[in-house]
Amino acid sequence: MLHADPERPARAAIAATPSAARSEIALTGVYEISKILTSASRLETMLANVVNLLASFMQMRHGVIALLNDDGIPDIAVGAGWTEEADDRFHASLPQKAVGQVIVTGMPLVVPNIATHPLFEPGDVAKLSAGTTDVVSFIGVPIRIGQKVVGTLTIDRAHDAQSAQRLDFDVRFLVMVANLIGQTVQLHRVLLRDRERLMTESHRLQKELDEYKPRVPNTAAIAGIVGDSPAIRSLLDKVAVVARSRSPVLLRGESGTGKELFARAIHDLSACAGGPFIKVNCAALPESVLESELFGHEKGAFTGAIQARKGRFELAHGGTLFLDEIGEMSLVFQAKLLRVLQEGEFERVGGTKTIKVAVRLVTATNRNLEDAVSKGEFRADLYYRINVVPVILPPLRDRKSDIPLLSREFLARFNTENGRELELGPGAVEVLTGCCFPGNVRELENCVRRAATLAPGPTLAADDFACRNDQCVSAILWKGRNPQALANTAVSLPAPPAPPAGGGPRPVEAAPPEGHAAHEVDPGLRGGRMSERERLVEAMERAGWVQAKAARLLGLTPRQIGYALKKHGVELKRF
Repeated sequence: MLHADPERPARAAIAATPSAARSEIALTGVYEISKILTSASRLETMLANVVNLLASFMQMRHGVIALLNDDGIPDIAVGAGWTEEADDRFHASLPQKAVGQVIVTGMPLVVPNIATHPLFEPGDVAKLSAGTTDVVSFIGVPIRIGQKVVGTLTIDRAHDAQSAQRLDFDVRFLVMVANLIGQTVQLHRVLLRDRERLMTESHRLQKELDEYKPRVPNTAAIAGIVGDSPAIRSLLDKVAVVARSRSPVLLRGESGTGKELFARAIHDLSACAGGPFIKVNCAALPESVLESELFGHEKGAFTGAIQARKGRFELAHGGTLFLDEIGEMSLVFQAKLLRVLQEGEFERVGGTKTIKVAVRLVTATNRNLEDAVSKGEFRADLYYRINVVPVILPPLRDRKSDIPLLSREFLARFNTENGRELELGPGAVEVLTGCCFPGNVRELENCVRRAATLAPGPTLAADDFACRNDQCVSAILWKGRNPQALANTAVSLPAPPAPPAGGGPRPVEAAPPEGHAAHEVDPGLRGGRMSERERLVEAMERAGWVQAKAARLLGLTPRQIGYALKKHGVELKRF
């Protein structure tokens, strides 16, 4: 590639070159410039290199390539040695009137002496002369994309007789270079537009993909939900998918499984997240009050209605309405609710104006609605309206691996509220994990708080829990309920000691396994002709199906009682 070189022969020698040789020089120049314009460089850098190379083929002092944007406003001005910091200098060096004429007429402009030409202001002459007394000539040619002028290529030189001889050659050569520049600028702008279009399309597709891609929520960050068991992860994945639509959701599960938390999670992950989240416990209010709570009332609608009041449906407009314990509604009120769900409209109590609302409905119940429908206690049409997307919440016994996480979370909340620094000991975690917790997460929280309140030391130990002190409320509350089947595992209960022949003394009982404290065995479970399984069931019944308490009655550890239940196929209560 040819470059400007101070050691090259004087440009005067080029001026004296025969016409054929000039044509060869022009072809070489066009070839070298085309290589620059096809390089993988920034547009401004390429154009600056073109101006720099022009000095090797022409008698010139300065050169500037100026480009306009799509609105015809000057955008780029570069010359030899261009940098972003020197960009303003090249803009300032352009004679505005002369450049404007080239752009408007689309024709080359040749000025032998800028000092006598009306298109050049005194300031332009001073800048182009650069403090010399030389006569300065100017050549400017348009840069086109098709028929549209998008810029100019201008040079200035010291005027002499030799430069005048090759003026026509220089103009033709600059026009060829300007055409190459125009093609490069056009390609660059097409690529730039395509790149912007592809980026816009990519952002749009990514946004659509994010809307339809199931989100994997952080279980610790969604509405206070704590847990990492397979059951809870699967549930949260389903919640993230369900939340994307506005379909009604029915949360089903036992009491204490956190239905309100999951309703809030559905709201927070949905398009309604910016709207209100309104909740109503349908079992806590009589029918007359519930109607006013949900639909609102007008002034004077009933005694005590001293002013109009919006109902929960109106308050939830644009957001989510959570109806808990919906299975406790009366049949009469179910019919009133059905109209709102079907038509999205209602009238306030005592009013005649029809009000329309857009609400995402989430309901919850721990009742067997299918059984209630078959018995005529729940309307089938309402059942189908609310049971569009059922979500089953697992009981705590099906996510036992979450018990340590939940216990530590509840203890941390207790510590924050009460200024304590209690910790869970290993024995405490073992006791909690071995319990059935028929009241689910709510019962677990109560158990942890009760033990933390009464704990004498900085660490919760196994003996700090009510079930280890025969004070477990759950044992009394759930005593005698139907048990739940578990898998079989080999373990034996200690056999009841047989009475010695002749009424001699009873044999001494074996010591408990190493690492476990001895328990006092209930005398009522020792003798008689009860089989091993019968004694196990009797102990569980007396302990209210609390394994830790039954273990103490039989003189076993909680782990041993668990193995024994599995071995004999004794079913534990499914609450």
